[in-house]
Amino acid sequence: MVHPNICPMEGRPRYHFTPPRGWMNDPNGLVYSDGEYHLFYQFNPHQPIWGPMHWGHATSTDLVHWHHLPIALRPDHLGMIFSGSVVVDHANTARFGAGSMVAVFTHASEEGQSQSLAYSTDRGRTWTKYSRNPVLQADAQDFRDPKVRWHAPTMRWGMTLA
Repeated sequence: MVHPNICPMEGRPRYHFTPPRGWMNDPNGLVYSDGEYHLFYQFNPHQPIWGPMHWGHATSTDLVHWHHLPIALRPDHLGMIFSGSVVVDHANTARFGAGSMVAVFTHASEEGQSQSLAYSTDRGRTWTKYSRNPVLQADAQDFRDPKVRWHAPTMRWGMTLA
C-alpha cells in the first residue's frame, strides 16, 4: 500500500512516475548510464492536456525515487518533439564525444514527421540539437517513434520506425 501523503493531489498517480505538473504521455528513451537511469517522456509543461510536446526528463538510481530535471528538448521551427530513443555512444560513432548521450526523436509538424538528433556531453543535463536536422525525412504523417540500437557484428546503428 502506498502512503496517502506521497501524492495528495486528486487524480495523480501514487505509484507510477508522473511529472510535477502538466501532461505526460509516451515514456521513451529509458537509458542507464554512470549509475543513473534516465527517463524521457512526451510532456506538455503548460497545461494538463495534450499540447505542444516537449521531452521531459527525470533520473533515478533505483527506478523508484525520481529526480525531475529541466526539459530536455523543446519544440522548434521543425515541430513538436514526439517519441524516440536515447543511446550512450561509447565508441563516439556519431562524433559528439565518447560516452555522449544521443537522442533520436520525431519532429512533428503540419507538414509531416521527420527524424532528428540531439546530444548531451554532460550526462544528460543539457541537450544540443544537431545542426543538420532533420536527418531523415518523409512526406507522411505516420513516420515516427524511432528505436535505435547498436549492432556489434556489423558495427552499425540500426533503427526501427513506426
